[in-house]
Amino acid sequence: MAKLDKLVAQAQDHLEPGETVRAAVQGQYEVKIMGSDTVRAGVLIATDRRLVFYAKKLTGYDLESFPYRSISSFEQSKNMMGHAVTFFASGNRVHMKWIPINTDLAAFTSAVKQSMAPGDASPAPTAQPANDGRGDVMAQLKQLGELRDAGIVTPEEFDAKKAELLSRL
Repeated sequence: MAKLDKLVAQAQDHLEPGETVRAAVQGQYEVKIMGSDTVRAGVLIATDRRLVFYAKKLTGYDLESFPYRSISSFEQSKNMMGHAVTFFASGNRVHMKWIPINTDLAAFTSAVKQSMAPGDASPAPTAQPANDGRGDVMAQLKQLGELRDAGIVTPEEFDAKKAELLSRL
């Protein structure tokens, strides 16, 4: 638990102002990097706004963020190697395995499910009204860029949606 607490404390430097940690689990995070399956050790943190994966590296850190409104399903399981959680966010499968048996997975799962419940998730940003519609398109482009930068949409999805939005101008 000491390593879990240390990683959560380090990750808090990367949270938004006022964002609070509700629960966290430590394990092995499966991800595709440059087309290859990779496993990274780290923590999955349930905040009041999103799920955050954080891993410390020799020369820095890895951080990936998943707003609750982008999560379509959340699963949990257990086998002889420990617990596992899987969720789908914006078409991506996120899987953390080998969560130690002595971890309070129930608290983590409860925090995630409460945050995913309708009415509890952070409201989606709204576009500023504009008489000619340009402000709305510009706000959507800005939001789309933020989603791409957060890894929620792929560069290809970004380019396709950007072209669609720009055609409205």
